Amino acid sequence: MTPEALAWIERFGAHLAGERRLSPHTHANYLRELAALSRWCDTQGIDEWSRLDSQHLRLFAARSHAGGLAPRSVQRRLSAVRTFLKFLQRERQLSANPAAEVRAPKSRRALPGTLDVDQMGRLLDMPTDDALAVRDRAIMELLYSSGLRLAELIALDLEALDATDQTVRVTGKGRKVRIVPVGRKALEALQHWLRERQTLAPAGEPALFVGRNGRRLGPRTIQTRIARWARLQGVPLHVHPHLFRHSFASHLLESSQDLRGVQELLGHADIATTQVYTHLDFQHLARIYDQAHPRARRKPPKDPT
Repeated sequence: MTPEALAWIERFGAHLAGERRLSPHTHANYLRELAALSRWCDTQGIDEWSRLDSQHLRLFAARSHAGGLAPRSVQRRLSAVRTFLKFLQRERQLSANPAAEVRAPKSRRALPGTLDVDQMGRLLDMPTDDALAVRDRAIMELLYSSGLRLAELIALDLEALDATDQTVRVTGKGRKVRIVPVGRKALEALQHWLRERQTLAPAGEPALFVGRNGRRLGPRTIQTRIARWARLQGVPLHVHPHLFRHSFASHLLESSQDLRGVQELLGHADIATTQVYTHLDFQHLARIYDQAHPRARRKPPKDPT
């Protein structure tokens, strides 16, 4: 790059520190990414920012990834470049931002953790010798039975539970309502809790789950109580409310192989969100493939005679 082109990086750095007042750490990260871009431009014979186009930047992103940068790191690198080129556009050095439509490679989606069936059974086989323990067991049984999000569970009112039909009416993301079944064990735990609830909740309180003060539980209380029970029950994992939803989905999918059904129960708008759970039963699917596919089945050994 020409000295004039490199000078724009210095001016951009002053803009970050002065106008945008970014932290020294973020400021240094931006300049480091632009230094990498400048070095790459030198290898490509690009000496002015105006000569950069979107194809150059796609190649830069691809080479960065091939050189060992993780997708998220490439995303950060492109974000810095995009911001710099937008600055040059503002300063009338560029007529358009060639990085505007350039995207980094997608990150691999983090696979959800789960409890196995034995760990879940150990956790739910907890003592219920006081009203709060009865409540906590009902909460965990319902989370596992019906795959609820924490916010959905907190928002439940008494009227949402239909013990006759063994269902619960849930308001999910986007205010979408779905009806999900409640398993036998969860229903028994809920009925036990409803008897204890009368000693805590004042008349007129609509919340299904209340605290010692008789008011609707908050998320932090539930998170803390679940983690505490996991420790007491000897579950060697960090157990949090969403882990029950992951476990519900993976165990149900393993048994039913019905991805669409699990999608409906979870309230996912896009089946791609549900597909993340299919990895959990991949070995089972691989066995089915090996046994059933005509090109995969092992042929019996030939009789040497």
